[in-house]
Amino acid sequence: MSGRIRVVVAKPGLDGHDRGAKVVARALRDAGMEVIYTGLHQTPEQVVATVLQEDADAVGLSVLSGAHMTLFARVIELLREQGAEDVVVFGGGIIPDEDLPRLAELGVARIFTPGAPTHEIVDWVRGNVAQGAGA
Repeated sequence: MSGRIRVVVAKPGLDGHDRGAKVVARALRDAGMEVIYTGLHQTPEQVVATVLQEDADAVGLSVLSGAHMTLFARVIELLREQGAEDVVVFGGGIIPDEDLPRLAELGVARIFTPGAPTHEIVDWVRGNVAQGAGA
């Protein structure tokens, strides 16, 4: 085990816009983290399978399609079913402010909206994700 934070960056759902997810993945990688990018059009089941296979410490979900409540809830539900509730779930995308409290109740640790500086995301992950938490 490298001791580095392992993060899965995922694009669940039908949204085809992944520029932001790729920027975040590159910023985390450049900051020394191990990053696994799932690519577009992943189901929550595929995302969680990747998190488990890769022994990830965190999963960052990018949702721009408006399906964030359903997609985040399903990923968290599946992680719990698999006994992986220690995996930190964070995300970004087009998320209305009024949905943020409900996402927090579901277990989403943080949402970054468009325009969030990458250094802020990197610093937050470093401060809130334990290395080897998935181990």
